[in-house]
Amino acid sequence: MKFFALLIPLLSYCTNADSVENQPVFEGRDVPFQDIRIPPVPKQISFAGEEVPLHFFDIKESLQREITSLSYFHGTMIFIMQLSNRYGPRIREILKEEGVPDDFFYLAIAESGLQPVVSPAGAAGYWQFLPGTAREYGLVVDSEVDERYNIEKSTRAAAAYLKKAYAEFGTWTMAAASYNTGLTNVRYRMNIQSKSNYYDTQFVEETGRYVFRALAFKTILSDPSRYGFNIDQDDLYPPLKYKEVEVKGSVENWSEFAEKHGTNFKLLKMYNQWIRANRLDNKNRRTFKVQIPPEGFREGATR
Repeated sequence: MKFFALLIPLLSYCTNADSVENQPVFEGRDVPFQDIRIPPVPKQISFAGEEVPLHFFDIKESLQREITSLSYFHGTMIFIMQLSNRYGPRIREILKEEGVPDDFFYLAIAESGLQPVVSPAGAAGYWQFLPGTAREYGLVVDSEVDERYNIEKSTRAAAAYLKKAYAEFGTWTMAAASYNTGLTNVRYRMNIQSKSNYYDTQFVEETGRYVFRALAFKTILSDPSRYGFNIDQDDLYPPLKYKEVEVKGSVENWSEFAEKHGTNFKLLKMYNQWIRANRLDNKNRRTFKVQIPPEGFREGATR
């Protein structure tokens, strides 16, 4: 707030200045460097089959804010589009198998950008689970294995959470809000505000923007050229092809394991982000399915 307190008088001075001496002077072309516009907001949109009440000014403005932010986040959005082509089909397939609406794919994008990231609070992976919640939903999290980085298993865990939240709150939008702020917080706010609709409930800013961010991803990724993203299909990353090898015991050295299967540790890790060390003791003798790139895919995927 201190920054804005200093900025407002400065802006007032600049807008009231009459002298040409106070204005910047440029040489050369008169064409603007950028043609910046407010991007279009759809007249109608839904999340998980639940209509978004865009006839309310606050709802429309909230969606417009997120669409505008993402529209001018060019490099990141292009990368997300490329990753979406690689991982989107499998995530959507799992959501369908688990009985969760397809639109929650955009929630995964809002959570992680489809990247194996870690938040300052320690939430990790594609669906940003905290360690305790991940274990609660059946994911292995230790120094050798962290299944928050396994797209398939973490998507099924997220689906289980979302179905539980939907069963309690009755709407997918509230289930989505709880994914950001927790079941307890949603219960509390529904109770003190006597509201059960996400769009009528006051949340902290992060949660209040959360569903709108997913909706903005849905809007732009559903029609990227409308928002200036003219990406050729050849520029999108292809889905990773692989064969699976079951590991039931220990692995003394993952690098040697990779070489034995015709690849290297770099690619093995790219395919299996859940591997968090260069060895696997596997004291509990769990079974892990390790994805191995097939021969020739590394070269062929660039053609």
